[in-house]
Amino acid sequence: MIAVLKQGTTTQQRDSLCEWFRNMGLEVHVSEGRYKSIIGLIGDTSGVDIGLLESLSIIESVKRISEPFKNSNRKFHPEDSVIDIGGTKIGGGNFQIIAGPCSVESREQIIQVAKNVKASGATLLRGGAFKPRTSPYDFQGLHADGISLLLEAKKETGLPIATEIMNANDLDLFEDIDVIQVGARNMQNFDLLKSLGKTNKVILLKRGLANTLKELLMSAEYIMAGGNENIILCERGIRTFETYTRNTLDLSAIPMLRELTHLPIIADPSHATGLSRLVEPMSLAAAAAGADGLMIEVHNDPEHALCDGAQSITPEQFDTLALKVRKVREVLSL
Repeated sequence: MIAVLKQGTTTQQRDSLCEWFRNMGLEVHVSEGRYKSIIGLIGDTSGVDIGLLESLSIIESVKRISEPFKNSNRKFHPEDSVIDIGGTKIGGGNFQIIAGPCSVESREQIIQVAKNVKASGATLLRGGAFKPRTSPYDFQGLHADGISLLLEAKKETGLPIATEIMNANDLDLFEDIDVIQVGARNMQNFDLLKSLGKTNKVILLKRGLANTLKELLMSAEYIMAGGNENIILCERGIRTFETYTRNTLDLSAIPMLRELTHLPIIADPSHATGLSRLVEPMSLAAAAAGADGLMIEVHNDPEHALCDGAQSITPEQFDTLALKVRKVREVLSL
């Protein structure tokens, strides 16, 4: 349920109303907009007398929300959320590109790629220290050593770091990481999501390869229910019957999620297509569809990459891509 307050409602009046709701055993979420405030109520609202609520002088309207996701629902929070990552903002018109290799392989590799992508306009560095792989025989990442190398690259370039977590038991290793990524395979690892909800870290939540948008938002809800509202959603392709690409990038998810949620939405065309030659056109398409950012795999030697070389582009290709994305963004702003 949401209660929209009339313009001019004082802070004392709002707080008194919120306290009344809390005394009824409801969780209260307040969203301060530019022109009006909205109080979102989570819990058993069957005992709330809507007629009584609407009769209050400070109430403009009252609505029940049928969707099971509440905190992430745009009805609770009409204005776009802007996530601040150490001064780098994403959402609400702020567009960012996260770039770097699939896996951290060596100090030289990650620092060189970090310098290259920063020079081309990337504002965050991605790199896998823990890698979920389909085959147990594939490279699984450098783990703690990989995180140390990412932090070295951050010190060298100033780029905030985004890297994937596999297990809540490893949270201590992520203390200095700026953005914790939850990969597609862990989107419904609810124990992990609950643990991340107790942190104040920015969480990049990827859509599972066979999950609906509703399920993605419910996973975000698990994190937000724990108190952490710093979430970025990522469309990374879903599994369809098509075999020419690794997955199918669901571009319609971007505007659809824009209607449903206030959270920032980015796209990962690298994992979606699995083919480096398709990364640029799908990046441009995602930007045109209204994404708040992109996550791109960039490797300085894709042919010899230890992980996902086929979908990685070179720093030179990334430079061209970033320029074209900026051009698309300029057109969108007209």
